[in-house]
Amino acid sequence: MKVVIVGGVAGGATAAARIRRLDEQAEIVVFERSGYISYANCGLPYYIGDVITDPEELTLQTPESFFSRFRVSMKVRHEVTAIHPERKAVAVKNLETGEEFEEGYDKLLLSPGARPTQPEIPGVGLERVFTLRTVEDTFRIKQYIDKHHPKSAVLAGGGFISLELAENLRALGVDVTIVQRPKQVMNPVDSDMAAFIHSEMRRHGVKLVLGCTVEGFAERDGGVDVLLKDAQALHADMVALAIGVTPDTALAREAGLALGIRGSIAVNDRMETSVPDIYAVGDAVQVKHAVTGQDALLSLAGPANKQGRIAADNICGGDSRYPGSQGSSILRVFDLTVAVTGINEAAAQKAGLDVDQVILSPMNHAGYYPGGKLMTMKVLFEKGTYRLLGAQIVGYAGVDKRIDVLATAIHGGMRATELKELDLAYAPPYSSAKDPVNMAGFMIDNIEKGILRQWFWRDPIPRDGSATLLDVRTVKEYGRGHLEGFRNIPVDELRERLDEVERGKPVYVICQSGLRSYIACRILSGCGYEAYNFAGGFRFYEAVANDRRLIESASACGMDQ
Repeated sequence: MKVVIVGGVAGGATAAARIRRLDEQAEIVVFERSGYISYANCGLPYYIGDVITDPEELTLQTPESFFSRFRVSMKVRHEVTAIHPERKAVAVKNLETGEEFEEGYDKLLLSPGARPTQPEIPGVGLERVFTLRTVEDTFRIKQYIDKHHPKSAVLAGGGFISLELAENLRALGVDVTIVQRPKQVMNPVDSDMAAFIHSEMRRHGVKLVLGCTVEGFAERDGGVDVLLKDAQALHADMVALAIGVTPDTALAREAGLALGIRGSIAVNDRMETSVPDIYAVGDAVQVKHAVTGQDALLSLAGPANKQGRIAADNICGGDSRYPGSQGSSILRVFDLTVAVTGINEAAAQKAGLDVDQVILSPMNHAGYYPGGKLMTMKVLFEKGTYRLLGAQIVGYAGVDKRIDVLATAIHGGMRATELKELDLAYAPPYSSAKDPVNMAGFMIDNIEKGILRQWFWRDPIPRDGSATLLDVRTVKEYGRGHLEGFRNIPVDELRERLDEVERGKPVYVICQSGLRSYIACRILSGCGYEAYNFAGGFRFYEAVANDRRLIESASACGMDQ
């Protein structure tokens, strides 16, 4: 059996190694148009910021090392220019010599990945306008920085690569501005959770231009003008385009393979395309979202690796199936860690799901053990069924552990109430006896049983006298800031001061994190009141409200002041 693989990196290289492990006799040829067959794509921004200093550390395998171990012929700087399914061959061009030839196959695997999205606007090809996707892109940016020592950079886009690049450029002393069309960065998180990311970036000197569209670039005064719609242009020494990626599927389209959303390659759960003996994996393929069941594009290394393994199994006569992508991911933003799994609130509503949520702010470990850090968790579930839909966490230590537990729970089909039953490891330096994931389960269990009723930051506050507004923090906390119209009765004084709470009206209760207000709600409910607890507490409300004030009060396009 002869297998030809188009593209290396996560999907292609993984498939090549797996095929060899399953079939010692197979002839395997990989064509990669870049100079690198397998590299640490996610580590590229950290080489620019001198966190990774040796360029060889970015290369996971070389053609020589791959051949030595797996006897796979790795042809770098070779571009496949056409697929001929009718005669089971691909056309190839050697980019070093210009030689063109055909290579036959029994099985063909496409792993072309995705390319940086480059809008059709003026100035995209300017010398100081960069993209960051490949090792070659990284070296170009690094060489420019080392040679020209730019003092300022504009990053167009607010996704993973942009945020990582912003951190690394700031570490080099570069003044960084991020321009993003939506009014938030990192679209996988909801806008309320994005408020914490915005705050962290501003704290480290990154300027945010949110809700603004880039219309082009122009050279001026040795730098680049970033032209904005309905706003004054931004000037910088360099620009990085990081507005997303587009499936690189020209080969598949020209060969007549069925395509999916945004021109991606349509595959079944065996990673088979519409043409026999042609498989496809990675950022170029359309998958099913594991939570919604809808068609999706998810450009992440984990799914690409899994798909490469599954395709290899099936090429070698097995029957492996890809269950869909859940979108679990994690990102460091300066000192903050941001992690997501499943779908967010906006995606759930778009999918027509009736969604509910809990928001909590637990410590990463036991409160009495020194060095504890708060995290903010948002766990989403479907009303009625209590099916887990997704989770978002921002914080410091321990975020990765909790998101992985929640990702596993979603994959396993657990009900949200079952989170309370998980037997999770505990020792004071690592967790609490009631782990944050357990706490989310307790809260959702209380919702199902009617013990907990919530109100949210988006809900209008009834300040017309139809409800009682109650802040149950200490007098000192209340004095440092509170919501208009809320009177202060500390929770520990509430039982003795119930006569100050008018009967016959609902009571909206808030505290710093949501815990004391929940206790207050139970006291009130036990005494015949209809009480609602604010999800997330004053800390959460203040973070979201401050972020919105900064965005809305800024100049055109949400320019930070």
